[in-house]
Amino acid sequence: MFSFITRPIGRFLASYLTKAQPGYLRFDTVSIEAVATIIKPGDILLVEGNTRISTAIKYLSQSSWSHVALFVGNATGSFDEPSLLEADLKNGVLLVPLSKYTDFNVRICRPFGVTDDEIKKMIGFAKSRLGHQYDLKNIFDLMRYLIQKPVVPNRLRRQMIGFGSGEPTRAICSTLIAQAYQSIHYPILPRHGSDSGGENGEVPAFYKRHFTHFTPRDFDLSPYFEIIKPTAESGFDYRDMKWLEQEALQANLIDPVAHRNPSV
Repeated sequence: MFSFITRPIGRFLASYLTKAQPGYLRFDTVSIEAVATIIKPGDILLVEGNTRISTAIKYLSQSSWSHVALFVGNATGSFDEPSLLEADLKNGVLLVPLSKYTDFNVRICRPFGVTDDEIKKMIGFAKSRLGHQYDLKNIFDLMRYLIQKPVVPNRLRRQMIGFGSGEPTRAICSTLIAQAYQSIHYPILPRHGSDSGGENGEVPAFYKRHFTHFTPRDFDLSPYFEIIKPTAESGFDYRDMKWLEQEALQANLIDPVAHRNPSV
């Protein structure tokens, strides 16, 4: 009964929440072609979105990252080939090309020390979710927080991010990627614990954080993922940069500060 009533409402809200807001500004000067040459299977692509739902996620997580996708690899190396697995608000879990995020600020996060077999297993887990629908309960929760914009104490924000119904055929972008990595027991932001099974007494041990509590920014904050910069990977030398005079900047009416949308 709940699904029958909420499905048309959910579709309407999905359409509303995915509308792009004006004033989005891309600061990243790295082309998506450069990203395509650096990104590897198993890497995570963080995206700074420009939609209403992006605003809600960024507010609750206190981060500029509002979306996360998993790079599963491609055969041609083209940024137009579907190679990112993500959970889309309208279309559910699907594969999209890197070129979808040509005009967005992005960041690559790469796990440490993962073997090719583990990457294949993790990607296989994620691909098995293709076709699953986005969790409608997540839409209602985000809509409520977007409208009210409550003053939420920092200690409660993570609990509020624990959205969703928890049904196995429902997905949220960060939840899906977190589940995939947890399927190979790879840490994201585990809780500290202890284990007295060692020869010298207690040894460090951890508890897995529930996958519904993960947000896109957690992959950025995690000490277990390396931040990959295409400029650094390509041998960047700042001495080779050519700088224009301020007069030329003003003559071309390029003023990043004036054009920046404070709500993004």
